[in-house]
Parts: sequence; structure tokens; C-alpha cells
Amino acid sequence: MKTTFIFFLCCIFWASSSQAQPVPLKWEPVAPGIWKATIGQPDKVDLLGTAGGSPRQEALQKLGERTFPLQPAGCNAEIRDGKVYLRFPLQEEEQLFGLGLQFKTVNRRGQVLNLHMDHYGGNDNGRSHAPVPFYVSSKGYGVLVNSARYITVYAGTGVRVNSEHPPKVYDRNKDADWSAQPYSDVVEMLVPATGTEVYVFAGNSPMEAVQRYNLFNGGGALPPKWGLGFTHRMPTLSTADQVKAEAGAFKEHGFPLDFIGLEPGWQTKAYPCSFEWDKTRFPDPAGFVKEMQAKGIRLNLWLNPYLSPASSLYESAKPLSGSHTVWNGLVPDLTMQPAQNLYKQLFKKQHIDIGVSGYKIDEVDGFDDWLWPDVASFPSGTSAEQMRQLYGVMMQRATTAWFREKGVRTYGLVRASNAGASSFPYVIYNDYYNHRDFITAMCNSSFIGVLWTPEVRASKTAEEWLRRMQSACFSPMAMLNAWADGTKPWSFPEVEKQVKDVALLRMQLFPYLYTTFSQYYLEGKPPVRAMNLVEGFSFQQQSEKTALDGTNNPYQLALRADVKDQFMLGDDLLVAPMFAGETERKVILPRGKWYDFYTGEYVGSGDVIIAKPGLDKIPLYVKDGGIIPMIPPVLHTPAPGEQLALELRHYGEAESTSLVYDDDGESYGYEQGKYMQYRVAAKKDKHGKWQGQVVTENKPGLKPAYKDIKWRFMTQEQK
Repeated sequence: MKTTFIFFLCCIFWASSSQAQPVPLKWEPVAPGIWKATIGQPDKVDLLGTAGGSPRQEALQKLGERTFPLQPAGCNAEIRDGKVYLRFPLQEEEQLFGLGLQFKTVNRRGQVLNLHMDHYGGNDNGRSHAPVPFYVSSKGYGVLVNSARYITVYAGTGVRVNSEHPPKVYDRNKDADWSAQPYSDVVEMLVPATGTEVYVFAGNSPMEAVQRYNLFNGGGALPPKWGLGFTHRMPTLSTADQVKAEAGAFKEHGFPLDFIGLEPGWQTKAYPCSFEWDKTRFPDPAGFVKEMQAKGIRLNLWLNPYLSPASSLYESAKPLSGSHTVWNGLVPDLTMQPAQNLYKQLFKKQHIDIGVSGYKIDEVDGFDDWLWPDVASFPSGTSAEQMRQLYGVMMQRATTAWFREKGVRTYGLVRASNAGASSFPYVIYNDYYNHRDFITAMCNSSFIGVLWTPEVRASKTAEEWLRRMQSACFSPMAMLNAWADGTKPWSFPEVEKQVKDVALLRMQLFPYLYTTFSQYYLEGKPPVRAMNLVEGFSFQQQSEKTALDGTNNPYQLALRADVKDQFMLGDDLLVAPMFAGETERKVILPRGKWYDFYTGEYVGSGDVIIAKPGLDKIPLYVKDGGIIPMIPPVLHTPAPGEQLALELRHYGEAESTSLVYDDDGESYGYEQGKYMQYRVAAKKDKHGKWQGQVVTENKPGLKPAYKDIKWRFMTQEQK
């Protein structure tokens, strides 16, 4: 008996010790260029399952097969102390991007991050509105950890004793090159769970890895046409009459406006919320919504999802909610269908069925001192930690589905998102208000399948106001958020004309913007793109004899830096925002010729240039052969059946072809192929004269949105 007991203990010791040994991950292909490995026993609730996206197999097939992009022997995992420890190899000059919506930096190499859903607190430490555990390598692959836990990432910071490529050992007393952070050849992650799934996405470039990631999650969101117009949010306690007057003021001043946001006061109770109209301010909600739509303006409703004790749903929701409240409001367990159904019934009756077009979903991110704590429990058994990582995604999924049942698209705002959410028509926002950091966040959003917008609220000077408005007009949602102080686009009269000009320029660029968003859905290409995703922008390692310096190779030195204050909007347009106090700025141009958007003049190729646009303009550049489709300046995006004149602007010396996308702008018919593309081409005839060609697809039931199509050869006009 004693011998048997000792043998039993030895077996337990052997099993536990063998489990702790790192083992190579076993990869299985799940889609073209995508592999999955499973470690231990994954949680029942995870990121991709919660988002519920369906891979777009046909689009993934078009990208083609790829070989596994990492050394399989270098991808290891072990389970120790009930936690998963992951390890992936790094090469010396490899740069890493992604790992959440951060605001200060783009390159993650050398950072330690705790990916934790939270309001952004001013530091790139992993606490973020979108703590997505997905990183993209400059070598052209991506890695996703499919766990809704607080994951700690050591992005090339820990040096292992058995490293295959150990760092050089320096003596701090004598060597000037000594560093407190030696070179590391590994990414390591700590997942506080008994198991997890890991996905690897291959590509010929970082962009292709991002495309596969987005397409695997259902493709990117295609907003309704009105979503790409201009939006303005009202002060908290506005009335229906004040909203109507505001819309009239926009029209009187000649400013575009497509949808208006109503802040907490539209409902009877807020913080926590009733979700029901306050009849003292909005006596006839259905009539009000209909009247606004007749003016070409949609309505977006602010809410946070915490249910007021004054709500008629309170008693029904109580057994379906968590153990803790937020501002004395219930937190429904949205992993449970009955909890979703309660909200669905109310939201459809009060909002969606009368024509409300979208939501602003607030306060689903943090802070620790008012959100439900990690000691909270939920009736489904989902942990408070997982619920925090997922709540914003669950709200996006549910509300998107309710609009889909009605057959109309929506476009809204949310404070929290995560992996797998690229197909949801929501843009992240927050209370942080740093203009430069807003642009960095837009760059970072492009790696992780989310959208981010740099809203405008207030400014100390007219110059700052204009610069912020210029950036907002080249973001996924052009928004003035005036809920606190009631600012207007014309609040600084000395720059009213310039603000109006850039707002109308966004409207003119609508065909280009809509086509760019169609690529997000069809091809997985994010509409806003960090420069590190752009062809011709990759850093090239120098030989030891050719050191990086600002005299001999300033361009390569610039590429090696954290490029975070310029971005691409679509395939052809480079945006370089200006900030208050600047009269000039550096712009790093990818390889290939580039031209000034406004004039068509050549500006450089693979260069670092100095832009001096003056106060009136935001620097914009078009790559050689770029074709930019534009409509006349309008106050509303095109309505269904409306036809507008189209100007096709060609830049540079290269012959080129392009597509201009269109659909009905409201329904989901495009998912069944009910869309059309104008195939446009700019070529020289045998005499060297530029000629433009347009071939329009004819789709039954679709009326072409553009007429009187004309070409303008911008660079040719300069000669």
C-alpha cells in the first residue's frame, strides 16, 4: 500500500513537471495563410467567439496560400501555475506593431504591456480602449492570442539564458553602448488561464497580414453613406426644438451635416439609464425623428448600458445581471441571450423602429474605481475580468444585429472594443484630448481591426481649432463633440471660412472615402493606414560600415524612427496633419513619386520633405498614378437614387487604373453582390496626350450614383 502511494505521488510530480516544460506549438491550417494552435483547456468565452465574425473565405482565397512565417521550433508554450506562457521568436531588425490602441508610440518592440480594458490614462502600458492581443511584424506576419484575459506581453524585453541570439555583453564602466535594456530575440506572453488559442496570419507584407486578420473576422465595416458625412453632438440637456434650430444654423452657415448626436438628456434617467425618451424635451420622438430625416439628418443616441432602478425592466433584469452595480445601475450579463432580449425589446421599440440611426455606447471601458470590480460575479459564470474585456464588443454585436434585422446599416461610437470586431460599424472615441496623440492612435488602430476618431470639442485659439478640424475631416468619422460647451464649427469667426472649406473638401472626397471603406470590407484593408503598412515604406537594415545618421542617409534614419504623425487614407492619399504653433513640418514620402493634392505638382520620391502649407490647408499628397474621385461640395452625402457629377483627378506621370465603388448606401445588399464599380483608367494616346476611360458596371436594381463624369489631369495642368 505504501509503495503504491509513493508511486502515485511520483506520477503526479512527473505529470506536473512535464506539463511545465515548454513544448513546440502544433499548428493546423484554418484558412489560406492562417494557422491555429490550441494550448491546454481554453476558456469557454473568448474574443473571437464573442465577436462572432465569419471568415470571408472567398476574399482569403484571393490572397492565396502562404508558408508558415515563423520558425515552428521557436514557437513554444508551457502551462505553469494554472497559467499559459507563450514564446515567439524575433529577428534583430524586426519591428512590432499593434497590441492595442495606444496613443504615444507605434513600434511596440521593447515594451512591456498589460492588455487591460480601461480608459486611456496617458501611458502606453497596455491599458486601453482596445487592448487587442494581436501584433503585426515588419516581416509580414501577425500573431493573435484568442483570450479574454488580462494578458501581459513582453515585446522583445526579456533575455533568456538559452537564447539562440544572445545580446552582446557590455561593461557599463567602460562601454558607451551599454544599455539597461539589452537586445532580446523573443516575444513572450503570460495568459492567466488554463489554456488558450493562438492564431498566426501570414503575408508578403505587414498589410497582407492585417488583411487576413480582418477578413478572418468577417471583413471591415462598410458604413452607410450618411456615416461618412459630418456629425455634431448636442449639449446634454438639449430639446427637440434646439436640435432643429441647430440643424438650421448649420444650413444657414453652409456647413455640411449628416447626423446629430443626442447626449444623456434625451432620456428620462441617465447614470444609470432608462433608455426611454424624456417627453418634456422630446414630446413626440417618432415625429421628431421623421422630421429630421426629411431634412437629411439622422439621429444618434448616447447611452451607457447600466440599467436604472426607475426602468420598467429593472426587476426582470435583476436575476440576469452581475453582483455589482455601476452608478447604482444593473450590469446585464450580455453573454446570456435572455439579457440581450430584454434590451432588444426596449431598444427596438423606443429607438430603432421609429428611425433612430445609431448609438454612442459610453463607459464600457473603465475606470477601476467605478466600473464593476474584478471580484464581481455574473450569472453565466463569466468572470468579471472577461466581462470587462468583452462588454464593448457585446454591445456592438447586439446593436448591430438589431439594425441588421431592420435591414438598415448603422454607424456609431463606442468606448471599448477588442479582437474580432472589425466588422462592427463603430468608431472608438474617449475623453483624452491630445491632438498629436490622436493621430498616433489613428495609426495604431490600423493594425488591430478597429476604427478610431480624433473628435473636436474645444480649443484655446483659432489656429488650434482649425488644425483639429482639419484632422477630424480626414478620419473615419468627422465629428464635432459639443456636448459640454456647445461649440460650433463657426465658433472662431476668423477661421470660419477655412473650417468650412475643409469640411466641404471631405464631402467632395466622399466617392474616394466610400471606395476606401469598401476595400475594408472586400479586401480587409483598413481605411486609415499607418505608414508601416504602406508599400515602399519599410526600413532597410544598413551595413555596419554605413551607420544611420542625418547626413548620409536621413531617409533611412527617418524610417527607423517611430512614424506616428502622418498616415495614408486609402491607397493614394497621404495625410500629414499640422498642429497648433507649427508653420512647417517634416513629411516622409514612401518610395515612388508623390504629388501635391491641391496643385498636382511633384514633391518628391522616397524623401523627407518640409511642408509649409500655410494656415488654410492640411498637407495632402497623392502617389504617382493616383486617381481621386470627387463630387461637388454638398451639405449631405448622396441620398439613395441621387445622381451627382463626378470629377476624376489623376496625378503624376504613371498610367493607371482604379475602381470607384457604389451601392444603395443604406441596406446590406452589397453583401449579396448588389453593388457596382466604375472601372476608371488614365492612359496616354499615341501622341502622348492623356485620355480618361470609364467603364460602368450595370447591376439590376442599382441606379448609377454619378453622372457627367469628367477627367482632370492635375500634373499635366502644371506643364
